[in-house]
Amino acid sequence: MSVTGGATGVAAGGGAGTAAASRRRVGPYTLITALDDPRTTVPVPERRYIARSADGRHTVLLSLPHSGGDPQRFLAEADGSRYLLGPCAAPVTALAAPGDAAWCARPYLPVLPLPTAFAVHGGPLPERTVRALGVALAETLAVLHGQGLTFAGVSPAAVLLAADGPRLSCFGAVRAAAPDGTPRSGLPGLEAGSLPPEQASGGRPRPLGDVYALGATLAYAATGHTAPERDELPAALRTVIGRCLTRDPGARPQLAELIAALAGESAADSAGLLTPGWLPGRVIAALAHQSAAVLTAETSVGPAPAHPSHSQN
Repeated sequence: MSVTGGATGVAAGGGAGTAAASRRRVGPYTLITALDDPRTTVPVPERRYIARSADGRHTVLLSLPHSGGDPQRFLAEADGSRYLLGPCAAPVTALAAPGDAAWCARPYLPVLPLPTAFAVHGGPLPERTVRALGVALAETLAVLHGQGLTFAGVSPAAVLLAADGPRLSCFGAVRAAAPDGTPRSGLPGLEAGSLPPEQASGGRPRPLGDVYALGATLAYAATGHTAPERDELPAALRTVIGRCLTRDPGARPQLAELIAALAGESAADSAGLLTPGWLPGRVIAALAHQSAAVLTAETSVGPAPAHPSHSQN
């Protein structure tokens, strides 16, 4: 299935082009708009949309694999993400039935992909935002690692910013892109600077690779680049982010150490950092605009399919 969202207005705060997107159907959903700006230069592991159920009652964040990708690996990772725990986890709640065109969905809430938030803000995010983002994501990764899982998909585009904190999407994007043993450099959807060297060469994703990818994502939030020069980073974050980005996995910090370094003395955990003002005003305004635009978006609501091509758990 080839689906194009035709608009990013709702995602970034406007509304242009929504009618074009609303004529597209994926499984039981009608597309409202694309979540990601097609002009972005930051690779996105999935094609993502805001969509509404055929009865008009449910709005979701809908993801599809890239054209040419392996839909079975995409669905396998989507299925695995249903069991994710942690404060910023974004588990899938519905996915395509076997044999149908691949898609997965999770409940909608107003969110901006990190690259969109960066653009809306007009440049590097405040250090307070970067610290809160890092602690919240590190806490979630620690929970997942405790489940015996490696996220293998942390990147700027995978991070969705909501008013109450970030959400981490694109679970298993590295595994979905290519099987272990196959070089992954240059594959569609994978951001080169966020891809741990050991995974780029085809190695099996392991927890310390998530630490590397988190460091690259925080570097992007602070500078606009996943592999910045050291002096581009805020002075207070240079050492901790630099250690995350070392090529030697054994030299990267443990997540508990990373949380302590980012939280500092101001808070013990993300709850103390995700307080009013953690996001810049322009980002909050864009989230509010998106929420209003999605609420009022018109879609062509028809009868639900007799046999919906999805399963819910």
